[in-house]
Amino acid sequence: MDTKELDTEHETTEEIESTAVTLPENPLYEVDVHMNTTVLYDYMLRHTYTSPLGLVATLLGFMALMFFLKGAGGLYLVIGIVMIVYLPWNLFLTARKQAITNEAFQKPLHYTFAEEGVYVSQGETVQMQAWKDMYKAISTPRSIVLYTSKVNASVFPRADLGDDTALVIELISRHMPPKKVKIRQ
Repeated sequence: MDTKELDTEHETTEEIESTAVTLPENPLYEVDVHMNTTVLYDYMLRHTYTSPLGLVATLLGFMALMFFLKGAGGLYLVIGIVMIVYLPWNLFLTARKQAITNEAFQKPLHYTFAEEGVYVSQGETVQMQAWKDMYKAISTPRSIVLYTSKVNASVFPRADLGDDTALVIELISRHMPPKKVKIRQ
C-alpha cells in the first residue's frame, strides 16, 4: 500500500478537510486486498532483486562461492553463503514484521479503479493516485504491483483478484503508457 501520511505541521484541519478525497460514483472495478507475510515477501523479493544493490549482492555472493570452489579459503564459502542467504532471510523477517505490526495491513484495503485513477480506502481514510502519476506496473508470480513512486506501491495479490486478474491487467494497461507496464499473465 502506498502509505503516505499527511504533513500535519504544514496543513491545518480546514485545508485537510477541503482536500478530502471521495470515492467515485461509477467505479470500473473494486477489490479488497489482504496483505500478509507471503504477499509482502513476494513484493520485497521482486523489488530487491531487480534493484542494482540486490543484483550486486547476489553476484558477489556467487563470486565468493566460485573462489571457494577454485581452492580459496573457507572464508569465501562463509561470505558467499551469508551474502546469498542473508538477503532473502532478512527480507522475509522484514515482511513478517510489517505484516504483524503495520496497522494498515491488519484490515483489508479496499481499492477502487476509476477513469481518473486508483482509490485506496480503509475505514474513513481515502487516498487517490491519478493514472498519469503512476510510476510503473509490474507482475510477480503472486501479485500485480502498481508503483506510485520508485519505492511506494499498491500490491494486488492474485489470490484476492481471482478470476478478475486479467481485468485488472487490462485496466492498468488501458490507463498507463505501454512503456510503464511490464506485466505478465
